[in-house]
Amino acid sequence: MSASAEPRTTKFAQIAVLSAAFLGWMFDGLEMGLFPLVADPALRELLQLQDPGSLEFLDPDSRELIQKQQTSLLGDWFSRLTTAFLLGAAAGGLVFGWLGDRIGRVTAMSLSIVAYAVFTGLGYFAQGPWQLLGLRFLAALGMGGEWALGVALVMEMWPSNWRPLLAGFIGAASNVGFLLIAVIGLYAGNLETNWRWMMLAGAGPALLCIFIQWFVPESHAWKESTKQVEKPADPVAEIFGPRLRRKTWIGIALGAVALVGTWGSVQWIPRWVGSPEFIVEGSQSMSKDELGVVRSKMRAGAQIASAAGAIIGCFVGSILGGMIGRRPVYFGLCAASLACATSTFLLFREYSYGFLAMVFLVGLTTAAFYGWLPLYLPELFPTRVRATGQGVAFNSGRVVAAGMALVAGQLVAILQSNALAGATISCVYLIGMAIIWLAPETKGRPLPE
Repeated sequence: MSASAEPRTTKFAQIAVLSAAFLGWMFDGLEMGLFPLVADPALRELLQLQDPGSLEFLDPDSRELIQKQQTSLLGDWFSRLTTAFLLGAAAGGLVFGWLGDRIGRVTAMSLSIVAYAVFTGLGYFAQGPWQLLGLRFLAALGMGGEWALGVALVMEMWPSNWRPLLAGFIGAASNVGFLLIAVIGLYAGNLETNWRWMMLAGAGPALLCIFIQWFVPESHAWKESTKQVEKPADPVAEIFGPRLRRKTWIGIALGAVALVGTWGSVQWIPRWVGSPEFIVEGSQSMSKDELGVVRSKMRAGAQIASAAGAIIGCFVGSILGGMIGRRPVYFGLCAASLACATSTFLLFREYSYGFLAMVFLVGLTTAAFYGWLPLYLPELFPTRVRATGQGVAFNSGRVVAAGMALVAGQLVAILQSNALAGATISCVYLIGMAIIWLAPETKGRPLPE
């Protein structure tokens, strides 16, 4: 932040900016966490599939054949919907990041929140899987944009010595949203029938824009940067130009590893837990509705454990990154994520306290990247292109993750197992352990002007 901008940055302005960024990313996490809970019930209804409970009365061979066919179809559609989300978020990071560098962080952030809230709520009216896919893509445009804008705004309005803690705070916000929606799902009854109402509730965060427009000031650093050049360069062209393109590609690679690990495997845990692949004790004596409620609670419980760990993990990733250094901490997070994720997928098939403890550790280690990334990515780009640069770096990783999500769907079909597919994709963290040593170490350096 320039010296001329600092006197005008009041404590109220800093708190308002941080509150808006936290709430915007928290509701973003709520919207993202909603879908793993309702995906299987929604797809079963929209694809008109047989309920798992109704198959218990068939002979074993017929039941196994139908379960395999439905597991394959659901895995295929879940991967398509995940891919649509990731591609939409990547596009949103570019579009809204560009808008943030051109028209200001605050206005662009309000538009991004309206986009993800409205299009999530419209999922209530979906009559087919392709409609759900289209709405998922459109909602993701806003989700991808909000992250880059909120991070840029906070980092430009607060002193540099606060950056590690603020990065953890912002990273934890989305996981607070994950936790909230999981708790709601725990008490929402049978999601096999209530999933539409859950989608409709996702439109609520649009009200946040009223607070943002009334109370959140624009970044003074951004205003000053726009005055220093007569004709601003195209932000996209600049981040891929000679001076910044190496940092841009490194940022994309580092974000991609974290996102592939999350969306290619970890995000499959709630639906894995709610699938016939996961054992439900006493299911033979349960009615269809009773089994649906049990599986819904299991999905929500797994997501609660993951989100609780993730909230802590975001602070761990950012604070350790500030204390030890960006590169060694990223390396350590990759190693820990690999160990925890593969162990969970390979060692558990029943719902238990031990399983929930491992899911907690998976959430902690894999989400720690989302405290590390908002600390590191702003340090790669100057103010005039920061929203675009970090938006492209973080969200372009979603394109890679989208391809991996499609691969995950095919792996489920080939291996006939969500667990084996998740364990295989978790090996992406080995790539991150190598790439990080190509990245510049930025510990102790001010944000580039």
